[in-house]
Amino acid sequence: MKSASSLMLCLSLFFCLCLGSIVSAAETSPEKKWISLFNGKDLDDWTIKIRGYDVNENFGNTFHVEDGLLKVGYDQYGEFEKKFGHLFYKTPFSHYIIRVEYRFTGEQSTGGPDWAFRNSGIMVHGQTPESMSKDQEFPVSIEVQLLGGKGTGTRTTANLCTPGTHVVMDDKLFKPHCVNSHSKTYHGDQWITVEVEVRGNKIIKHIIDGETVLSYTKPQLDPEDANAQKLIEQGAPLMLEKGTISLQSESHPIEFRKVELLNLEP
Repeated sequence: MKSASSLMLCLSLFFCLCLGSIVSAAETSPEKKWISLFNGKDLDDWTIKIRGYDVNENFGNTFHVEDGLLKVGYDQYGEFEKKFGHLFYKTPFSHYIIRVEYRFTGEQSTGGPDWAFRNSGIMVHGQTPESMSKDQEFPVSIEVQLLGGKGTGTRTTANLCTPGTHVVMDDKLFKPHCVNSHSKTYHGDQWITVEVEVRGNKIIKHIIDGETVLSYTKPQLDPEDANAQKLIEQGAPLMLEKGTISLQSESHPIEFRKVELLNLEP
């Protein structure tokens, strides 16, 4: 009887441990962790910064919600005049995957630069909007550049640009401002889904349709950039472990119907 009781106790403990593991796995499954940063109703969780204007001064209703979509538009603009804007989510993150669905629409704002035609971006590991100067064009950050095709020719998307930053590629410090991914070209006004996997200071991957189209490591501040220098003087670490997420306004109308995040923090 004693042996039988011991066996039953062991089996009970084993069952509890297995059940605990199953519950734990269910609680940490990716499907349950995805959160919508954009709620489809308003921009209450976001902060606006447009060049030449104070924080949260939404010149020309640049960023707005309409028909359940987050829209970036320029109907109330005259000349664009380098009024580059960014919409910052309220919470900084370090280890995560961000997924957006976007499409370009309409015509570029008058006076927008040629390179900004069907051009926007997702900024990660960025500075806060409050730390930007009033006339600063872009936050110090890592930019996942979103581009649309011009109707003919090749134009990749999910490229990399580095305002005030550098990254490491092929074990070397990469200093050019932009580099193309190896994505295909997306012409027209179709919806495109881009994911960015961010693992602190270790690695960042740009992903389209499950394929990694660009990756790099060790995102870091550029000590020779004036805006980055200010952050360094204020005590910011050289190596970027975390930061803000923002969406760009660069003179061409764009719409976002999903902005979702999977938190990968340990």
